[in-house]
Amino acid sequence: MGGHGPVAGEVARSVDRTDGASGQGDLIRIGVAVDIPEPWGGQLTRRRAEAGDPQAADIPAHVTLLGPTEIPAAALPAVERHLAAVSSAHLPFTLHLRGTGTFRPVTQVVFVAVAAGISECELLAGAISAAPELQREARFPYHPHVTVAQDVPAEALDKVYEDLADFSAVFEVVAFTLFLHSGQARWQPRRDFRLGG
Repeated sequence: MGGHGPVAGEVARSVDRTDGASGQGDLIRIGVAVDIPEPWGGQLTRRRAEAGDPQAADIPAHVTLLGPTEIPAAALPAVERHLAAVSSAHLPFTLHLRGTGTFRPVTQVVFVAVAAGISECELLAGAISAAPELQREARFPYHPHVTVAQDVPAEALDKVYEDLADFSAVFEVVAFTLFLHSGQARWQPRRDFRLGG
């Protein structure tokens, strides 16, 4: 799940993006993330594609706040109201991405690590998932990161891990984004929520 990079610049407190609305029957799949702005977002997305990760085409670089979650389509307005309340209650913050990490051997994932902004991401993720419609059983504890390779051969994971070991990016997070997925195309931005609005 990812997006187009609204957090790097000024955005409205919440911008409706109805072109991203989609659903299957009465359920829709949503996610919430912080986009990685340019030039770093494109760099990390390209590196994921070079590793042979097919998800790179559908999921630009991001830090997940709420992983893919199915909700009733009728619940979307309530979820958006909840996200607006969360965004207004949290201030912008600095996110520092630095170096690489891995979840191996538990999962075949290499990521760029969050060096600063961890607690802010944790607080946002916790507040977002507190809505009744968004509560779900997590497979793993929340750990903010930017996935750069997943479920590719070990050699590709090793290469990404080494190639991005010196990676560093520092930027201000001023918003997070709600995304929708139709099941057929890349994640589409639905609405941006400005922090501290």
